[in-house]
Amino acid sequence: MQTTTKRDLCEKIVRKTNNSQLLVKETIQMFLDRIVQELSQGNRIELRDFGVFEVKQRAARKARNPRTGEEAYVPAKNVVVFKVGKLMKEKVNNNSNPAVSP
Repeated sequence: MQTTTKRDLCEKIVRKTNNSQLLVKETIQMFLDRIVQELSQGNRIELRDFGVFEVKQRAARKARNPRTGEEAYVPAKNVVVFKVGKLMKEKVNNNSNPAVSP
């Protein structure tokens, strides 16, 4: 398994579309910035067949420091969750590498 970076994605899109690298990079960055802005306003983002991003609130809880065993209080916080879409789930499962499976 290898890591694909934003730069790698940009380069692949540039090759496929023949657009300038700067245009593709700015477009991808605007898209990502918009997702962050929508989520920060509490909005849900649904990208059909890809998945859904939404903000959920985690409740406050007691935790334990694993080194000292001391109890610690963890305050409530908002977290972004992603639920994979049907098409992505199917493609990932059909292309899965058996060596990576648990």
